[in-house]
Amino acid sequence: MTGTEHAVLALRLAAPLQSWGGPSRYNWRETRPQPTKSGVLGLLAAAEGRDREASLTDLIGLQLGVRADQPGTLLRDYHTYSDYRGLPLLSAKTNAKGQQTRTTPRKYTGVTRRFYLQDAAFVAALRGPKPLLQALEEAVRNPVHPLSLGRRSCPPTGPVSLGLHPDATLENVLREVPWQAGRHRRGQVQGASVSLEATVEDPAGDHLAVDVPDTFDLKTGTRFGRRAVRHLWVTVPTGRTHPSDSAPDTGAAGYSDHDPFALLGW
Repeated sequence: MTGTEHAVLALRLAAPLQSWGGPSRYNWRETRPQPTKSGVLGLLAAAEGRDREASLTDLIGLQLGVRADQPGTLLRDYHTYSDYRGLPLLSAKTNAKGQQTRTTPRKYTGVTRRFYLQDAAFVAALRGPKPLLQALEEAVRNPVHPLSLGRRSCPPTGPVSLGLHPDATLENVLREVPWQAGRHRRGQVQGASVSLEATVEDPAGDHLAVDVPDTFDLKTGTRFGRRAVRHLWVTVPTGRTHPSDSAPDTGAAGYSDHDPFALLGW
């Protein structure tokens, strides 16, 4: 549906590290290869200063599209943790009073593995009622709480908002927004255009994404609903009018603008 009562908000999601949580929990935290709806809505809720218990009904209704301008690479963070007092770690079990018990046998050191996307850049487009998106765009420019890309340890680099666009399809907006890749990635592409992977929310889509949150309330926990999405490739200008003489040597095979491994998050 198109009309003057709707608009599209474009966001630039780029940082040294990002992590868009999947179904993993506890000491093994994975990341999906691109921003999730839960993560993007969490960023918007933080920008507005919403309480975790606040309703997300209006945000859930927004349609989301994501373009991978620079897919990044996977990073595994391995580290250990312990109680600074030298006490055994707490277990997941509780006693009759509801208090956590110590591990049996005694365990003094734990291991966590967390996965991140490093050196990645995405464009997210959200379509919905114009008044709501105008308020969200203002909030992103002047956030109440610090913004993060999936986890608090992943603040974005540079301005997040790429501005509001007149009502259009998510696919068209993802084709119009300028390429947001970094200098290194730009140096790898010598053509006048580049083909980028994109995912758009579409009721007729042939894939399901399980990343729609019902709440961010820590007391009740979050349950994730499904949404239909469609995968596609969009072509955007690189800004080059001809191959650069100073471009790096790519070898006999050269670089390919179309990266099939991008679908796997590599």
